[in-house]
Amino acid sequence: MPTVVHVDIPAEEPERARAFYERLFHWKFEAPPGYGDYFLSEATDEEGKPGVGLGLGKRGAPDQKITVYFDVDSIADYLPLVEQLGGKVVMPRMPVPGYGALAVCTDTENNPFGLWETHTD
Repeated sequence: MPTVVHVDIPAEEPERARAFYERLFHWKFEAPPGYGDYFLSEATDEEGKPGVGLGLGKRGAPDQKITVYFDVDSIADYLPLVEQLGGKVVMPRMPVPGYGALAVCTDTENNPFGLWETHTD
């Protein structure tokens, strides 16, 4: 069953948003090499157990909202199903070098969500 693996937070000013979330939730964001103004973190529970991954970066479109990503075995298998069920593919499968691949869709209520496929190599 697909689970939530990542939450992407778009921001007008990533440094300002980074400071906000670091102070609010004590998340520690780091900039991976080669990703520019994009920061990664991982939420942990009260005992320090790892939780969902977090990303924070420059807003790509004026209407871009926080997007939850679900881990799936194959994005290619899910995209036709999204459309068959009345959703839309907003961004087709795109590789994320060194990590996996992603796609962004909307559901029947126009809510954005992402599909994530982890590299297995």
